[in-house]
Amino acid sequence: MAVPLWQEVESEVTAILSELIRIDTTNPPGNETKAAKYIAEILNKDGFQCEIFEPVPQRGSVVTRFKGSGEKPNLLFLSHLDVVAAKAAEWSVNPFGGVVKDGFVWGRGALDMKGMTAIEIMVLKLLKRNNTHLKGDVILAATADEEMGGLNGAMYLLQKHPEKIFAPYVLNEGGGWAIPLSNKNLYTIQTAEKGLLWFKVKAKGTPGHGSMPDAADNAIMRMHRVIDKLCNYRGSISYLPVVKQLLEELSKDKKLRDSMNSLLTNPQSTNSVLAELSKTMPAIVDEIRPRISMTITPTIIHGGIKENVVPSECEAVFDCRILPGQTIEQAQKLIKQILVEELDKLSVETIQAQEPSESSIETPLYQVISNVLKDLEPNCGVAPLLMAGGTDSRFFRRLGSVCYGFHPMRSETCPRVKMTRREHGVDERISVENLVFGTRVLYETVTRFLS
Repeated sequence: MAVPLWQEVESEVTAILSELIRIDTTNPPGNETKAAKYIAEILNKDGFQCEIFEPVPQRGSVVTRFKGSGEKPNLLFLSHLDVVAAKAAEWSVNPFGGVVKDGFVWGRGALDMKGMTAIEIMVLKLLKRNNTHLKGDVILAATADEEMGGLNGAMYLLQKHPEKIFAPYVLNEGGGWAIPLSNKNLYTIQTAEKGLLWFKVKAKGTPGHGSMPDAADNAIMRMHRVIDKLCNYRGSISYLPVVKQLLEELSKDKKLRDSMNSLLTNPQSTNSVLAELSKTMPAIVDEIRPRISMTITPTIIHGGIKENVVPSECEAVFDCRILPGQTIEQAQKLIKQILVEELDKLSVETIQAQEPSESSIETPLYQVISNVLKDLEPNCGVAPLLMAGGTDSRFFRRLGSVCYGFHPMRSETCPRVKMTRREHGVDERISVENLVFGTRVLYETVTRFLS
């Protein structure tokens, strides 16, 4: 594709993302319909017929497609329009301002995942403008409610309107970003994700006067012990094939060779190897550690009614993630075993549970993605990735779809601030350069895969 066209893409995809960020879709409550209508409006200008589906008022998802000849299986561009909350006082810019500065688009959702939505929209526009002939349909579904489990978004669409969005192949969030190594980028393709178990623990006690702590049974102190036990739990270490493949690619870097080989050949050394590696390459350790065991993280806590009253109740919410091969039932049983000494004065309630999911790498789409990356960047590496969190891909994997998390993105730094991965964090942003790079990689992937 000619360079001038990519210069035009830069301006357009940047403007699309900026406007999407300005539409506040914090979930809860979501209010994604406004963003869905904006997407429908800009795609209608290129001749796309868009439909908006609302399971409940203002929780809209938008769906459209670029028609192919039917000779090859369809491909779905899946993204979500909702975002997590952002405290404006913690940010250096308005998190819903869609500000463009220092070569970046700043705002909540820039990475998770309105940036990818903008890229997918741009690819559809280019396919239409270039009169591209494809042998399969490209479907776009920008959905509601992913950040709260997807029940009013992807899950609803698959249950009520499967003919509109189901496809044998799905590209979604959760991978695509590059891990910078000594002399190359290692690009990730998310092929698996951990399961989700959100649960609430309620601790009971006996109320009393705050000045007489020994005469009461403090529920907050009981919850302190619960949190201590759950957070100090270290799940058994397991190196799944998808993780081993990532470590094998990392071992090709001379600075990581010895450490990665130790992990691969002697898993019992994991804790000592990662502890040593964290002194020099903490970012690599952060990528490995949550992918080799079950994790439990406290995320919400409530307790107490007055300054001078020992509380009789305290509750906390926990985010547990389990590996493929484990089950929700096994995790629930293990949690109760950890808390067995306190269990008579606790209640444990499951808020939401989703099993782990995985797709094979032995597919034509995976090979095309790998080839495209290596053609654009011959020295790069490519590896499958187990995502520590979860995405809406799980709904499609249950129905037999091959799903990959692939938001193509090179590692990047901001001139003023050291860049870290900022999904759900403060000053979330994506470079304009990566918006163009992502558009180019995705366009090339689609045209090769469906030609």
